[in-house]
Amino acid sequence: MASTTVNPEEVAWFTAIADEWWDPNGKFRPLHKFNPTRLTFIRERLCNHFGLDASADQPLKGLRILDIGCGGGLISEPLCRMGAEMTSIDAGDKNIKTATVHAEAGGLDINYRCVFPEDLAKEGQQFDAVINMEVIEHVADIDAFLEASCSLIKPGGAMIGATLNRTIKSFAMAKVGAEYILQWLPRGTHDFNKFVKPGEFADGLRQNGLNVIQMKGMTFNPLRDSWSLTDDLSVNYLLFATKQAT
Repeated sequence: MASTTVNPEEVAWFTAIADEWWDPNGKFRPLHKFNPTRLTFIRERLCNHFGLDASADQPLKGLRILDIGCGGGLISEPLCRMGAEMTSIDAGDKNIKTATVHAEAGGLDINYRCVFPEDLAKEGQQFDAVINMEVIEHVADIDAFLEASCSLIKPGGAMIGATLNRTIKSFAMAKVGAEYILQWLPRGTHDFNKFVKPGEFADGLRQNGLNVIQMKGMTFNPLRDSWSLTDDLSVNYLLFATKQAT
């Protein structure tokens, strides 16, 4: 395993805009817009896998979940409200400070830590589920990152990941369109060469003992200004994978 999976340039870039995490009209506006769709996928997949009631007030109660690359806590806070015991990590100290202050203001008990997945792996920690949302395309070593992330899942546990496909359509929409034309994201947010094809992501998980159960695309409807789950994996996609129980 590599000594670190962290890309210092990526960490510095996101740290510089950490104060804007919770501004729904700021630099992270796209994340706020498609967050409800991501959360629906997470809730339904985890409830189905663990035999929980997705309609309950706290459907994820009893699950210990790790949010890798948590940023300002846009995924961690809703999952905590759903009853999950959250540990949330990020390589950017300023991101963790922002997330901690916001969670405390909302009365949420989330264990935020400025550490890397490999650090938790060395501690021998394991979780019922690991969340990797829009992280893999920013790391220095994908193989090492997936090795560490998968080792943090208990036997019988699950991973939910999300990233950008490396296609011409994705380059046009997620890079050129989102950053330069529509200006949804600051220029330089993504490096197209680091986008990950679904097959590459799935192969990396299989090599570390996980079985990919489902993949879904996330598609933007400009007329409704909203996102939905589809079968189109050509740009944004989500996956659900499980580790065999012992």
